[in-house]
Amino acid sequence: MDARDRLQVTVDLLVQAGKGILAADESGPTIAKRFKAIGVESTEESRRAYRNLLLATPGLSAFISGVILYEETLLQRAEDGVPLPELALRQGLVPGIKVDAGKIALAHAPGDEITQGLDGLAKRLGAYKEQGARFAKWRAVYNISDTLPSRLAIEANADALARYAAICQDEGVVPIVEPEVLMDGGHTIERCAEVTQAVLHEVFDALHRNRVALEHMLLKPSMVVAGKEQARQAQVDEVATQTVRILRRSVPAAVPGIFFLSGGQTPAEASAHLDAINRLGPQPWALSFSYGRALQDPVLHAWKGQAANARGAQDALLERARLNGAAREGRYDSAMEVTGGPPPAKRT
Repeated sequence: MDARDRLQVTVDLLVQAGKGILAADESGPTIAKRFKAIGVESTEESRRAYRNLLLATPGLSAFISGVILYEETLLQRAEDGVPLPELALRQGLVPGIKVDAGKIALAHAPGDEITQGLDGLAKRLGAYKEQGARFAKWRAVYNISDTLPSRLAIEANADALARYAAICQDEGVVPIVEPEVLMDGGHTIERCAEVTQAVLHEVFDALHRNRVALEHMLLKPSMVVAGKEQARQAQVDEVATQTVRILRRSVPAAVPGIFFLSGGQTPAEASAHLDAINRLGPQPWALSFSYGRALQDPVLHAWKGQAANARGAQDALLERARLNGAAREGRYDSAMEVTGGPPPAKRT
């Protein structure tokens, strides 16, 4: 099997009907913040126990195809001594790895940010592959205002995303390209659509310049939504319509899958929006989810750092994954949030 075939096998495993990707790649400060909200101290052991709980959830592979891990997790082991990436594989989950080094202020662009981590990336990817990772993720963020993001920020982040993707493919790792237009602020959904289109156009122009094979990458964008402080919040159908319209204008059909991030949406909002997007009819790409908080928030509150709560926390994860699996197929209904019953028949 040559390098392209190996990349294709990984893509095919990730882009499966009714399944999405679990984002469990929170950095140290981020997971500490989430643990603090449930009264749990963030230590290496508490983080290991929590991520072990996620990966060991019985039946999770029915709705989850892959999991994005943090670098620390690649080196950690389950209670029985099995490396956590191997545990994921045994559960039918493809292990992936977050490879960017976080965001910093972009010079000469007040209010804008740039993601770092390209130095030494090829070498790190080699080590990650040996530890079991088969795909990677790099996140770029775009702040919105009347003037942000600047043209410099749009171009600089697109170049970094494209260089990352090219390096990944050269090393035999499938890249997930994540340009996140942030929900923070009071912008309208129309302004979000304008920025998202500009960002995606620049990203795919940069991917083309860097000779990235679109068939062997995945896109992880934000949905087109109004800012959290905007008085007029768009209805679910409007979010779906605006999001699909911008994607059809910007994303080539060669991309096999689009895995939306939740970006601060509640679990129910993220499921409802994904469902509405998939109800708009067949699109050139699979439309799925790669959620972090929208999958994990119910899990954290069920777990609360107590080993005795592990099974209840796993049940919460499985239920949230099931609901998003239904949304991936356009078969989610808000009544499922209450009843826990089977998904309704898909509408035609």
